[in-house]
Amino acid sequence: MDAETHLERLSACLSRLPGIGRRSAGRMAYRLMGDSRAVAQSLVDALQAALDEVRSCPQCGCLMLAHQAVCRICSGPERDARVLCVVEEPTDIPALEKTGSFHGRYHALMGHISPLQGMGPDDLRIAALLERVRGEGIEEVILALNTHVESDATAVFLAERLAPLKVRITRLAFGLPAASGIAYADSITLARALNGRNEVRSGEGGRRP
Repeated sequence: MDAETHLERLSACLSRLPGIGRRSAGRMAYRLMGDSRAVAQSLVDALQAALDEVRSCPQCGCLMLAHQAVCRICSGPERDARVLCVVEEPTDIPALEKTGSFHGRYHALMGHISPLQGMGPDDLRIAALLERVRGEGIEEVILALNTHVESDATAVFLAERLAPLKVRITRLAFGLPAASGIAYADSITLARALNGRNEVRSGEGGRRP
């Protein structure tokens, strides 16, 4: 394998990260293997340490230390186990936590339904969500999804699957800009959205009129 092949392989890996296009990934690969080899080694060391010491919580999907059974939020006795907040990605959880307005627990879907990207219901943690609602005595499920078209479709799909379980289904009501994400909203906006959430009913498109 020649040098160019190694660089192409590194570039391909970098381009799979969110927000990094193929051209940017190529420039990063050349820089790391050129005059930034010390940075590259630090990156390798940090990645290896994270792989050894960090893993996803089996309940909510948030990151935690590898020796823990579940994360601090799932294990916290002060959290309201009756309320479950569903988010698309684990990165949305810290943003909601900063509001100080939510005291329940979380469930990350690991994405949203997107046929164009090859993401269907079976590719998300939807079955695990339904199992938690059935087995954990949950009374309310908050759909804290983003405001993209695919996220709206995902919310409708979830509402239809949750409806037979006789659980209250709500969704963030206002304050979130269109085509934006939870992780990019400020704490005040998120707090208002949490406090003003609406109930979701199957077949209503995820919002109450």
